[in-house]
Amino acid sequence: MSTTPIVPSEPARRGVFARLRDYLITGLVAIGPSVVTLVVVFRLVNWLDSLLGRYLRFSFYDYKRIPGLGIVATVLLLLLIGWMVSLLGSWIGGRSILRMWEHLLTRIPGVGILYGSTKSLGQALLAPKKEAFQQVVLVQWPMPDVWRIGFIAGPPSPEVQRRFSEPVEVVFVPHTPNPASGFVHYVPARTLMRLDWTVEDGLKVVISGGVVQPGIARPTVVSAPTPVAR
Repeated sequence: MSTTPIVPSEPARRGVFARLRDYLITGLVAIGPSVVTLVVVFRLVNWLDSLLGRYLRFSFYDYKRIPGLGIVATVLLLLLIGWMVSLLGSWIGGRSILRMWEHLLTRIPGVGILYGSTKSLGQALLAPKKEAFQQVVLVQWPMPDVWRIGFIAGPPSPEVQRRFSEPVEVVFVPHTPNPASGFVHYVPARTLMRLDWTVEDGLKVVISGGVVQPGIARPTVVSAPTPVAR
């Protein structure tokens, strides 16, 4: 008596592939951000280590670069520079010397733009929390009834405010998924929709492309049960 092999039905096959797809997506979501973060941190640390580490080679180590020595040397150099600037400031007016140095750099074509941009970016990233973005808002842009997430950076300069007949706010509107770039807008305060979000919540929404929303838990994806072949 011959037996006929049981072949899984088409719905059963699709169920297996759907589960495998869900497992793959779940793995990417769980591991992807960690891998990207580790790669970026590793490259940044390696670049920082190579700044001075490439010159610190010794015979007892066969003139090879010693891992980590460049980072230690860079930190010590920054501490030394900071101590010297503070010492000059207390003795002979080091701030005046720094202003002269900055004035000299800004007068060099090309170098002035690079120095000014780098200094502004450093001040924005290293500023104390009380000087960071003040509030998350919604801005109508690029047309009415279409809103984008923005961050209030502070009040405008007196020169800008004088040109408006009403109070305005300086609003930074970031790009997705890279919030380090974006646009700076001078927006009338009355047109802003202010949110009770933290700045961190607003950045999460921008970076995730709107997938992450404060106060809303993402539902867990449950695969449909696999039909049993009869």
